[in-house]
Amino acid sequence: MTTQENKQLAINGYQMFLKGDIQGVLDMCSDDIEWTSADLPSIPFAGAFHGKAGVSDFFQKLAATVEFLDYQPQSFIADEDKVAVAGVSTVRVRATGATYDDIWVHIFTMKNGKTVRFEQFHNTAAAVAAFSAMAASTAAQPQQSARH
Repeated sequence: MTTQENKQLAINGYQMFLKGDIQGVLDMCSDDIEWTSADLPSIPFAGAFHGKAGVSDFFQKLAATVEFLDYQPQSFIADEDKVAVAGVSTVRVRATGATYDDIWVHIFTMKNGKTVRFEQFHNTAAAVAAFSAMAASTAAQPQQSARH
């Protein structure tokens, strides 16, 4: 596929995700896809997922644990079989009620019209804080200023 076709494939995937068409996203993946992000033990959808069943598990865990209040892919940069997407989102963690703003980059590797690898880079510190129980209780308390 051409660079432009690979870029369009990524654009189509985000359109499907934003509509809630997870099956459509899965159909765009190769059978042996590698889906990765930083491995953060406190976040159920972090780490590595393998194959379509693994990616399906990722999306189930994502939907069960967070709600996207805003999700905006902002730029798509393609070079042959690679597509990098930069974006922003605001996420609410269902268990804690805490929200966090996330600036992220996703890198896709495409082959024969399918995504064969997905890598996610994002604000892991904000995500971990929002997933911790302390983040919810701290966010609910008024901020106190330090006095000298």
